[in-house]
Amino acid sequence: MPNEKEITIYDIAKHLNISATTVSRGLKDHPSINKNTRKKIFDAARHLGYRSNTFASSLRSKRTHTIGIIVPRLNSYFMSSVLAGMEDAANRENYNIIISQSLESAEKEMANAHTMYNKRVDGLLASLAYDTENIDHFEPFFKKEIPVIFFDRIYDHKESMSVVIDNNKAAYDVTKHLIDNGCRRIMHLGGNMLRNVYADRFKGYKKALLDHKMKFDEKLLFISKLNEEAGTEAANLILKMGNKKPDGVFSANDTAAVYCMLKLKEAGVRIPEDIAFAGFNNDPISKIIEPNLTTVNYSGYDMGEAAVTSLINHLNGISNVKSTNTIILRSDLIIRDSSLKNKSL
Repeated sequence: MPNEKEITIYDIAKHLNISATTVSRGLKDHPSINKNTRKKIFDAARHLGYRSNTFASSLRSKRTHTIGIIVPRLNSYFMSSVLAGMEDAANRENYNIIISQSLESAEKEMANAHTMYNKRVDGLLASLAYDTENIDHFEPFFKKEIPVIFFDRIYDHKESMSVVIDNNKAAYDVTKHLIDNGCRRIMHLGGNMLRNVYADRFKGYKKALLDHKMKFDEKLLFISKLNEEAGTEAANLILKMGNKKPDGVFSANDTAAVYCMLKLKEAGVRIPEDIAFAGFNNDPISKIIEPNLTTVNYSGYDMGEAAVTSLINHLNGISNVKSTNTIILRSDLIIRDSSLKNKSL
C-alpha cells in the first residue's frame, strides 16, 4: 500500500479557501493574521495531519532552534533542578532542548558531543564527566563558532563561557564554620581534582586551615567518586584511626557525607559531639538524615536558567560568550545540627 501524501500548507489553504501565504504566517503565529484565522489554521492543520518541516525551515534560516545539553548523570537532584531551569528558559524563547548524559564517562561524553554536532544544535551546554581530561571533542563546535557554555563542572577555554558558583569561598566558609565550632582535625572527602568543583572546594578547605594556623594532613584527605559506597568506605577508614580520628568532616557533596554519618552512627559515634559534619549541594537527603546535615545551597534552577539565557542572548547577538567568560552565582551556607559541636555559638 503506497504511503499517504504528506499534507502541505497548500492543502490547508485549499481546505480553508485562503492563501498559502496566510496559512504560513498563521502557523508561525504572525501578528498580521487575526486570532480567529490563526485558530482556524491550527485546527485545520491538526485535523488534516499537517507536520511542520523543521528540517527545511532550518536549512533556510541556518538555525534549528535546538540546544544540546550534556550532563554527567540524570539521577541527581541538583542536575534535575538545572534541567528544569534550562527547559523553562528555552520554552520561553521557543527553543527545543536535546538532553544526553555522559554517565560520568569521558568516552560517552565524546560520543554525546559528536551526536549533538551532527544534530546541528544551535549551541551546546555541558557539565563535564568525572574523568574528562581535555575538551578536544568540543573543538568542532569552536571551529564552526557554535557557542559552548560550560556549567558547574567547567573547563576554561577562550572560545566559551562558564556558569558557576565560587566553590573556593563556599568551601572556605564551611571549613571555617567547623573550626569555629571547635573542630581541630577536619577530614575532607573530596572528588577527582580534574574537576574544578572538587579542586576549588579542596583549595577553600586548605586555605581555611592555613588561615587558622592548622596544618593540612594528607591522612585526612579521602578522594573518591563521592557516592554511597565512598561514604561508607570513608567511615570505615575513620573507625580504624583510633585516637587520631578527625573531629570534623567536610564532604564535597551531601551523598558521601550522609552515608559516612550512617556508618559511623551504627558504630556508636555521636554526631556532632564526637565528629561534626558538613556537606555540599543541599540535596533533599541532607534534611532526612538525623541530625540534619549542614551544607552549601546553590540553585540548580538558577544555574540552568542563566546558562540557557546566556546562550540564546549570544545567538540573538545581544551578548558574546567569548567576552563574558564567567557568570558566578550565589551560594549560601545552611547551618544545621550536624556541625554544631558548640551549640552556644
